[in-house]
Amino acid sequence: MVGVGFRREFAEEMISGEHIRPDFIEFAPENWMNIGGYWKKVLHRVVEKYPVLCHGLSLSIGSPEALDKSFLQYVKTFLREYNVQIYSEHLSYSKCDNAHLYDLLPIPFRMDAVKHIAGRIQQVQDYLQRPLVMEIVSYYTPVAAEMSEVDFINEVVKQSGCQLLLDVNNIYVNAFNHQYDAKAFIQQLPLSKVAYIHMAGHEQVAPDLIIDTHGEPIIDPVYDLFEWTIQHLQPVPVLLERDFNIPEMAELQGELTRLKNICHKQWKRKDELVA
Repeated sequence: MVGVGFRREFAEEMISGEHIRPDFIEFAPENWMNIGGYWKKVLHRVVEKYPVLCHGLSLSIGSPEALDKSFLQYVKTFLREYNVQIYSEHLSYSKCDNAHLYDLLPIPFRMDAVKHIAGRIQQVQDYLQRPLVMEIVSYYTPVAAEMSEVDFINEVVKQSGCQLLLDVNNIYVNAFNHQYDAKAFIQQLPLSKVAYIHMAGHEQVAPDLIIDTHGEPIIDPVYDLFEWTIQHLQPVPVLLERDFNIPEMAELQGELTRLKNICHKQWKRKDELVA
């Protein structure tokens, strides 16, 4: 399955399915919880047409304070109401002392952070009664690192039992900015735990700096890394993210089609080799 992030800007085009037809949609539950009126009706219409996956923004799994139980109750109710198949979040933090920072900030690559985060993930999974799928985020500077990023991720997965959201563009961005080999990094991840993939565009703002924007088309090297990556994975849902600078629907559908063709080529080939 190859889906697209659901945006209000092209809600009617998605519902009509005339110029864009994803296999599923994804949205942040925070943007739709407790909504009413016109947009509630739009949400019901699109959910009737497409399966839904949710990608959260506010869990802030790396925060020092206790989890927000009232927020988790809203999430649990929402996921059940809309039959959400996957709930993913970010391996980062975005809140401290109940102040929302409106950014996804990196967590220190340290064992005490691993233990703190793994415990919080387990609490969320127990409460929601489903696995939490954690995204490896893009970051621009490490913070007080005492271990490698890949060792940190492996330990979080091992100690929490969570699954992974592999954002291929994030890996490409991090590899470029921090000068490591993206394929070598991916090979060291617990790939059997990958439950979901994101693909997106970015912007190069300096010779040595790429910013993960979700506002540009996917570039060929990221497509190439995606095609190489999925050869090492079992089939999972793949999402195209486009958060702003929205193009014509035909262009978005072109990206969806390209991703679908790559998936079909590599995962069909893998099935044939197994058979």
